[in-house]
Amino acid sequence: MTAKATRYLYLARHGEATADESELTENGRRQAQLLGDRLRDVPLTAVHHGPLPRAAQTARLIGDRLKDVPVRQVEAAGDYVPYVPGKEELPADAAERLLAFLEQFTAQEREEGAALAREAEERFTGPVDGTEDRHELVVTHNFLVGWLIRAALDAPPWRWLGLNHCNAALSVIRYTPGRAASVLFYNDMSHLSEDLRWTGFPPEARA
Repeated sequence: MTAKATRYLYLARHGEATADESELTENGRRQAQLLGDRLRDVPLTAVHHGPLPRAAQTARLIGDRLKDVPVRQVEAAGDYVPYVPGKEELPADAAERLLAFLEQFTAQEREEGAALAREAEERFTGPVDGTEDRHELVVTHNFLVGWLIRAALDAPPWRWLGLNHCNAALSVIRYTPGRAASVLFYNDMSHLSEDLRWTGFPPEARA
């Protein structure tokens, strides 16, 4: 039997981006640097990021604060819709609003997103082969963070909707052999100064 060890998956949304999403704002760059400082003493084996500029730039800035940790682009860490539910899956009082939101995505985008979500789960979740624990960071987007948190909690597939993650906030999931996945914390911003918190989050839900 192949030995299995614990995986610690660190999930971060990219830093605050400009209106055209072509790069980070000054706040976004500072958010990424502060997140890198927080992770400096974590024994990360890799930083994975999606292909869009705001995620790639965030990952590079984090990587600059780390020591000899490879930074790698992975398409499955990108920005896409992981799952589109049928109306019958959704709470009756929220179904129309949620389906209206999802209508903006084409059939091709939905199909490609579902395939990438499966790839992300296969690549980033679950215990790892071997005897050494693994710590990995994925710099991604709001939708994938919600999808992987939902999966760790065994929530229904549609429940990625409504899980919002702030820019450069941190979530950590632990996958231990023989045990259910454990969300150690979610959307943590303690490494960010007060003026850099809550960006990218719906204004009505800010604390």
